[in-house]
Amino acid sequence: MAELIFVACLTAVASGVGAIPVFALGADRAVRWRAGMVGFAAGVMTVAAVVGLLIPGFREGPAVEVLIGVAVGIALLVLLRSWLGHRGELAIEGSSTSLLVFIVLFAHSLPEGFAIGTAYASATAGLGLFVVIAIAIQNIPEGTSVAIPLSIDGRSASQQFWAAVLSSSPQPVGAVIAYVFVERIEALLPLSFGFAAGAMIALVVRQLAPDALREDMRRGSIGIFAGMAFMAAISLALSV
Repeated sequence: MAELIFVACLTAVASGVGAIPVFALGADRAVRWRAGMVGFAAGVMTVAAVVGLLIPGFREGPAVEVLIGVAVGIALLVLLRSWLGHRGELAIEGSSTSLLVFIVLFAHSLPEGFAIGTAYASATAGLGLFVVIAIAIQNIPEGTSVAIPLSIDGRSASQQFWAAVLSSSPQPVGAVIAYVFVERIEALLPLSFGFAAGAMIALVVRQLAPDALREDMRRGSIGIFAGMAFMAAISLALSV
């Protein structure tokens, strides 16, 4: 459990890493790299959802349970976006955008924590590390998205960094919740895998990929394919 909490906290810190280019280079320069970074995250999350969650889920239990979990995960993300009145979170118009970006990413972080806890509860060797790497990478451009409007709004470097970290703070909580439930009720593992996969797929399809391609089609596309190739290599290296 201590290891799980530690690595889940590291994924939150990765969001703070995403703020560093913003206060080091300035918002105007950092925004040029964002499409490629978000695209890379989309590619990483796609492979992680399929290789790290869906396939292990089908190995752990009945396909129908995994698919139910997928449907619930997708529905949760869709309803969440609707409830938040989510639109244009990569826009950079100032303080109101800063709050919207923070709220959206904060809410998205809990299902990502579920993915970490579920992977750690599985007996599949290397799976927990694989999912942690994927989510940590995905958190970096999210941290950049939090920091850019804050930078434009005149916030300090420390405020940008800690706001980015705080946006991912639900991840350790979600990781512990998923791990405890799956450990106590093993039958929940296929459903939990499916839920985490569905939430991640919805995040890619509804947010990450469209945002990257809308921002810069070429850099976004390169980022997506690079992210997929990177995680495929990690999967082979960890034998996941």
